[in-house]
Amino acid sequence: MSMSPDALPPDIRTAADYADHARRRLEPAVWSYLEAGSGQGRTLAANRRAFEDLALVPRPLADLRGAHTRLTLLGQALQHPILLAPIAYQRLFHPDGERASALAAATQGGTLIVSTLASQPLEAIAEASREGGAAPWFQLYWLGGREATLRLVRRAEAAGYAALVFTVDAPVKQARFDLPPEVRAVNLERSLTPAPVAEGASQVFDGWMAQAPTWADLAWLREQTRLPLVLKGVLHPADAERAVALGCDALVVSNHGGRVLDGAPASLQALPAIVERLAGRVPVLLDSGVRDGADVLRALQLGAQAVLLGRPYIWGLTAAGALGVAHVLRLLRDELEMSMALCGWGGVA
Repeated sequence: MSMSPDALPPDIRTAADYADHARRRLEPAVWSYLEAGSGQGRTLAANRRAFEDLALVPRPLADLRGAHTRLTLLGQALQHPILLAPIAYQRLFHPDGERASALAAATQGGTLIVSTLASQPLEAIAEASREGGAAPWFQLYWLGGREATLRLVRRAEAAGYAALVFTVDAPVKQARFDLPPEVRAVNLERSLTPAPVAEGASQVFDGWMAQAPTWADLAWLREQTRLPLVLKGVLHPADAERAVALGCDALVVSNHGGRVLDGAPASLQALPAIVERLAGRVPVLLDSGVRDGADVLRALQLGAQAVLLGRPYIWGLTAAGALGVAHVLRLLRDELEMSMALCGWGGVA
């Protein structure tokens, strides 16, 4: 598989250093699409404040010989607890798109969660991931009904995806600008549009939400696949409890990176109550706001088994393709190891 010839920028010390390189390479509308939160950006800001306000306490003198970042998650051996979050339309950011991210994640001992709105065929992305050594996970949006949704699930199963990540916190997902003609959600049979509504009816309740999934649909989906089923977009302990009762194998505590409901709590703030409620019955992952390896440790200290990394790896993708994504992951893993060492943590499992 050929990839674009990219080189790492010479001035990179942390993942955040990639942001300026990415901003300079992207059209303003694309940069805004990547970086913006919903509404006034309150939840976007809250995600970062939650991490910044949580201190890491040094614990010297611990014997950490043999310490590591390895774990097994849903039967998959990973070298570190940093998964690449599902981000749509990655060819907006680099010609190699999702294939580059998948290859980079796998070669760094992790995995990519591939978006339903990927800009490359899900089979090609899975092949790129396996070239790096690991099967990817597939993120599923509800496609307005059970038949269309199930057809996409069957494609993911046939392509060898290792888990299904059902995202429920964003029943309406569209680009906030006109996509260029060469970039589209190539794995969809048709574009996601609201159901037509009668005059005087609500476009939200009778249009979009008429096609949104329900708890009954989650129960149905659980019956349709043998893949591990992960529910993404949980912020309330009662919802977490119900999801596990319906057979979900893991949960992702997430506010969608602050991109859906402005005013939702920071994911990191919601994490402890959900971890306490589930008491270790299934793995709990944390998404939204992670920027460096110290943030990863903060999430682990609050009970997460792993985190999903979003915008920072797209900065790396934009600046240097697969090489940039791999470098971002390596930087975060190094920072995680250093933070663990200083805080006396010997392992993440």
